[in-house]
Amino acid sequence: MSTAECEQQESGWGILEDLPGDPMIWVLIFSELVAFGLFLGAFSVTRVIHPALFAAGQSALDSNLAGLNTVVLVTSGWAAAKATKAARAGDRPMARYGIFGAMALGGLFIVIKLAEYADEIGRGVGLETSPFFTLYFLLTGFHLLHVGLGIVILAVVCRRAGISGVETATAFWHMVDLVWIVMFPVLYLVK
Repeated sequence: MSTAECEQQESGWGILEDLPGDPMIWVLIFSELVAFGLFLGAFSVTRVIHPALFAAGQSALDSNLAGLNTVVLVTSGWAAAKATKAARAGDRPMARYGIFGAMALGGLFIVIKLAEYADEIGRGVGLETSPFFTLYFLLTGFHLLHVGLGIVILAVVCRRAGISGVETATAFWHMVDLVWIVMFPVLYLVK
């Protein structure tokens, strides 16, 4: 066994050490991806069981606002990636600007999503309206919680803007992006 293999075995993290940021964030990310996958799986199975109900529910959603939110969140991921690049280059002020940009766009995502919820609730749509809306609100609410958590994580690392912290926060933020990129078409577009 080589020295590198021995060191890798001793650390206990294996392949996680090769990923950017703290290895524990990757444990969290993988567990969150499983949770979102289960939610999306339940949504997809229920859609097969109740196709007309899901078509009616989907037609009541505002896909334009959701599309705008997709652009906002993907742009925030770009800002977070720029922050990581700046942190790796030792440019902490630029890393902070990227983090602030990602946080601001994350905040805008929340505002848009809450406006969408307000419109839906104003039209009498809620968790108990149908299985579609139960799963819709659970999925999007769970995601919204992660956007808020991601903003908090970004805020925590912003002060120091060190490489490891920025990489860790950005990894989580990209998970939030990825989940939305998968959720958006499943919830709003796929018939």
